Amino acid sequence: MNNDQTYNPVRFNPEAIAIERCTNDPEFKIAYDALEDEFATLAALLDARTQAGLTQAEVASRMGVSQPVLARIESALGKKDHSPSLNTLRRYARACGMKLVIQMVKTNHSLP
Repeated sequence: MNNDQTYNPVRFNPEAIAIERCTNDPEFKIAYDALEDEFATLAALLDARTQAGLTQAEVASRMGVSQPVLARIESALGKKDHSPSLNTLRRYARACGMKLVIQMVKTNHSLP
């Protein structure tokens, strides 16, 4: 807060920060690119929830889980150690009034 006690939030743009770090730090770019699937999945979940106009608590209730469990499902996508199962993703989609669709697209990446 400044001297007049007006609330002035600090602007945070994670996408801009990631782009800058990817441009300037090759190791960061490799690590960031390795999480592309997880980021895309999380974005799809959050987009579905937003489009449905639902809160985490509402989606959780529709899935039959608690809000903290749903928060862990969403946050697990940024971690490689435990990703949600297809069944969990289906339940999440249904809770948002949607259907889970999985798609594979050709990339320019070479095979490992």
